[in-house]
Amino acid sequence: MGQKVAVITGAARGIGLATARLMQAEGWQVGMWDRDRPALMAAVAGIPDAFALPYDVSDPDEVARAFADLRSTKGRLDALVNNAGVAEFGPIEETGFDMWRRVMATNLDGVFLCSQAAIPLLRASRGAIVNIASISGLRASTLRVAYGTSKAAVMQLTMQQAAELGEYGIRANCVAPGPVRTKLAMAVHTQEIIDAYHDALPLNRYGSEAEIAEAIGFLCSEKASFITGQVLAADGGFQSTGVGLPALRR
Repeated sequence: MGQKVAVITGAARGIGLATARLMQAEGWQVGMWDRDRPALMAAVAGIPDAFALPYDVSDPDEVARAFADLRSTKGRLDALVNNAGVAEFGPIEETGFDMWRRVMATNLDGVFLCSQAAIPLLRASRGAIVNIASISGLRASTLRVAYGTSKAAVMQLTMQQAAELGEYGIRANCVAPGPVRTKLAMAVHTQEIIDAYHDALPLNRYGSEAEIAEAIGFLCSEKASFITGQVLAADGGFQSTGVGLPALRR
C-alpha cells in the first residue's frame, strides 16, 4: 500500500512542528507547509524523510501550486492538518478591516482552500482532515473579535466538511487547543496572565505542543475511523468550567 502521507500547514514551529515530529515517529511521511521559507527549511531538515511545501495557504494560486507539487512528487495524501494560523488581538472598535481580513485570510480562507484542493487525493485514500481551531472559538474573550470569530467559523466549516465528504470516506474533525506553552504565548503572556490561566483551568497548567499533537495524530489515525464532524477541546478543562469562577471551585 505504501507509506501514508500527511500534510501539515503552519509546520515550521509550534503545534505544527510538534505534530510533524509525532506523525513521522508513527510512520507517516510528512509534508511540512509554511510560508516562512527559512524557518520551514530548517524544520524540515530535522525530520527524516519530511518534504517542504513553501506556500501561502491564503493564496488560491499558491495552494493550487502546492497540490500540483504534491500530486507530481508523492501522488497521494492520507491526512491534511490545517494548522496554519495568525493571531492578532485588539478591541472591537480598534479592529480595522485590514486586520480582520488578514486574520480571516489565513485562519479561515486557508482551511477552506487547502481542504477543497485536497479532496481528490483524500477521496482516493479515504483520508482525514483535521482542522485546528481554538478554545477562543468556543468561548468569547476580550480582544479576540477577529481571531475568535475565525476559529468559530473553522468549527462550522469542519461540520460542513464532515456532512458532505463522508460519502467519500473522508473524515473531518477539529481540535480546539486551550492555552498552550508555545514560545509565542510565553513571549506575550505576562506572569499575571499565566497565573490567571492556571487558576481558571481545572488541570491548573498550560498544555504542551506535544499534547495537542497527540490529539491531532489520533484524529488522523485509523483509531478514529468512526469519528467525524467533532470538535475536540484539548484545553485542560477550560471549556467545562463555563463561567465558573476559580474562587467558587476551591
